[in-house]
Amino acid sequence: MARKFTPKVLTANDLRLGDVVYMTAAGTWTRCHTEAELLEEEADAELRLLKAQGQAHIVVGPYLADAKAGPNGPEPVHFREAFRTRGPSNYFHGKQETSKQEPAHV
Repeated sequence: MARKFTPKVLTANDLRLGDVVYMTAAGTWTRCHTEAELLEEEADAELRLLKAQGQAHIVVGPYLADAKAGPNGPEPVHFREAFRTRGPSNYFHGKQETSKQEPAHV
């Protein structure tokens, strides 16, 4: 028996800046997860992925990520995707934020 398709968003990284980006319903890229198109049909998701793979001059590493409908747009389902929505990890988070200590240099 075939498994039920889980809704997805199409995500990648911006080629020039490295930022996480998401494909919108208009076929453009946005940095805002809630503006991403929630793909609820497997065939549509695969077509969007093919389109993104043809945009190697704009994005790298496109893939389909599980998502769910939320009150303000798509919401990530997995921790990795939730983490990616928060932006670059090259600044202090969690314990690093409270201690404000620079990493030791070896």
